[in-house]
Amino acid sequence: MDDSTYRTLFVAESRENHENLVKNLLILEECSDENAIDEIFRSAHTLKGMSASMGFGEMEHLCHSMEDVFQLLRTGQLAPTPRLIDVLLACTDRIEELLDDIETGGDSSSISSESLVRDLHDVAEAETGDSDQAEEPCQEYVVTVTLDADCSMQDVRAMLILQNLEELGAIRSVVPDVEAIEEGNFAGTFTVTVETDAGREAVCSAVSHSEVVSIDFEEADEIESAPATDHSPENVPSRADKSREVKNLRVDIHRLDQMMNLVEDLVINGGRLKQVAKKYQIKEMDEALAMVSRSVSDLQNLTMHIRMIPLNQIFNRFPRVVRDVAHHDGKEVNFTMEGGETELDRSVMDGLSDPLLHLIRNAVNHGIETPTERTEAGKPAKGNVLLSAWREQGNVIIELSDDGAGIDRERVLGKAIEKGLVSPENADLLKDDEIVNFLFAPGFSTAEEITDISGRGVGLDVVKSTIESLNGSIVVDTDAGKGTRFRLILPPTMAIVEVMMVRINGKRCAIPINTVVEVASADPGNVHRIGDSEAILLRDEVLQIYTLGDMFGRSNVLDIVVVVQYQGRKCCIPVDGVEGQQEVVVKPVSHVIGTCRGVGGVTIPGDGDVVPILDVNTMI
Repeated sequence: MDDSTYRTLFVAESRENHENLVKNLLILEECSDENAIDEIFRSAHTLKGMSASMGFGEMEHLCHSMEDVFQLLRTGQLAPTPRLIDVLLACTDRIEELLDDIETGGDSSSISSESLVRDLHDVAEAETGDSDQAEEPCQEYVVTVTLDADCSMQDVRAMLILQNLEELGAIRSVVPDVEAIEEGNFAGTFTVTVETDAGREAVCSAVSHSEVVSIDFEEADEIESAPATDHSPENVPSRADKSREVKNLRVDIHRLDQMMNLVEDLVINGGRLKQVAKKYQIKEMDEALAMVSRSVSDLQNLTMHIRMIPLNQIFNRFPRVVRDVAHHDGKEVNFTMEGGETELDRSVMDGLSDPLLHLIRNAVNHGIETPTERTEAGKPAKGNVLLSAWREQGNVIIELSDDGAGIDRERVLGKAIEKGLVSPENADLLKDDEIVNFLFAPGFSTAEEITDISGRGVGLDVVKSTIESLNGSIVVDTDAGKGTRFRLILPPTMAIVEVMMVRINGKRCAIPINTVVEVASADPGNVHRIGDSEAILLRDEVLQIYTLGDMFGRSNVLDIVVVVQYQGRKCCIPVDGVEGQQEVVVKPVSHVIGTCRGVGGVTIPGDGDVVPILDVNTMI
């Protein structure tokens, strides 16, 4: 096995332990939680052992120093003070840098952690008054480990466990011997006798892993009450089966992309075959196609499900962001996350992290007041920020709300007039939602001074453009003095959508079905000119007409209109005829061609035509 295979496995598992480390440090900062301390110690110890086995000395050195501090926390000799948590979080940042370097082929030696190690030592010495750590008496443990029968690299996993145990103390014996294990000549079970002063929990942590299905533990002067048959052959399969129920398979994301492309080709060619069958009216072919269509549909749904990722993948980054911004601004914030299990396609997820990061930083920096300001306003000193997600009518809704000061209407309006976005004469005529929309103008900011967090005018305009590029929309609701709510409405996937196929001036066009309200007959006598545009009276509603003449040429016929809606605003598009609705594969418009306002992508039906898909969000 080459080094890249080990490296990939190491980075993937280390990132999981790093995330667990940060999450539990933030829990520990809020309250003294023994479970959090145990989780922290386990993650740090695993990171140390794995980096040692891979030869990444800088990372091993840092993790070893962190582990010493965590041992003091576990024994109660050290308290989780704000100063200590700050240093430990800085250490986790450095671990992330080291992992980034290792992932790109480095060995982490170019990044020094010596200053952080000194900081850890200084904080521990200052808090305890003594830099020497109390040690437990040496104890001999006999540990029997059984690996999952489906573990593809039993020899590698066993050697990593032995390496972890060797870090704790002296290994007295291994059965079967190390050479046999290294060559893979064992049945997945081995017994290690280790002498250490690290304690029983540390030994358990060293051997615990998702690919370990059972651990039998004995001490020199005490034998566990569990019978020896716990690791007998007849009992191993039942535990292995139980473990397999919760196992996940890591797959390279590029393979999933390739799989999705193949499914898209099947969908396109399936449409082509349907047209051929319809043209020649071959009964046997229709029956076969019906079976194939069902299989393709099931494969398509399965592929889309595999590509779905829980929002926790990006949500878990944000508690640290809230904590850092709040500390920077001298604010107290209670940050809550809900609905992190809601899933999105990775094509949508990839573009979502930065917009949410902007919104969360703004919520703490602009929205939440200082404790003094909140107390004077009759509010609790600690502000609340809630990030939640759920599914609604086929879309995924992500909402960020706070109980801060809200958006100051007059302040936003003043900045808009100052920047020339609206004239003073027209300012008083604007509705509240129109004023709030100024926040999404490029370069717009209400901050009085530029800091490393806000005031540069880069943020909400980026949020809006990014969300719209994901075929989503953003709605803002604010109440002065009570708080603000940002609601993102996103499609669960951008790869395959259901559309209505129409003809406009003889040319084919696709309209996403989730934006279509109705198809109606139009009376040219009800068309009226309002300023530079036209509108039609339809069922007591006045709807603006978008002829899309720039795309398809202007038609002189107005018989049928498709009514579409975005954020409660309706308009209508004149069409020659409706061909029906179908599922299509969305292909992004090439960056070589450039973007076109109103076009969200293209699709290729079975006849090979290139059909534009309207982006109703940006069109309206």
